[in-house]
Amino acid sequence: MTIGVVAQWSGLEISAIRYYESIGLIPPPRRVGGKRRYDPDVFESIALVRLAQDAGFTLAETRSLISGFDKSTPASARWQTMARKKLVDVNARIERAEQMRVVLEKLLRCKCRTLGECVRARAEALSTVGFAKKIRR
Repeated sequence: MTIGVVAQWSGLEISAIRYYESIGLIPPPRRVGGKRRYDPDVFESIALVRLAQDAGFTLAETRSLISGFDKSTPASARWQTMARKKLVDVNARIERAEQMRVVLEKLLRCKCRTLGECVRARAEALSTVGFAKKIRR
């Protein structure tokens, strides 16, 4: 198959396919007359990239999943190793998002007339006295 056919069937841009090739996410195709010719198994490689993206892995992490392990390492061990690391990051992001939600909900109840008033009110509410003292100066 040509790169155009792979792009059409996979829903990827041609440039994305070339990029995935260049960073080792999909195997390089054979060349016929200087043109790329893909085997049908390229769709499995693309599906693997999408699965990893759905799990929140970056392209660099996906490359590590594919080629950062000894060839004899089973897929399950690869996923488990990568997922453990990613879960730490995801849990930290969730915690940060929850903190953001609390601040936004408080801001929805804001009755301040000036932004400075908001900052002073926020500083008074902080449990960290050192930070609050710096704001009041």
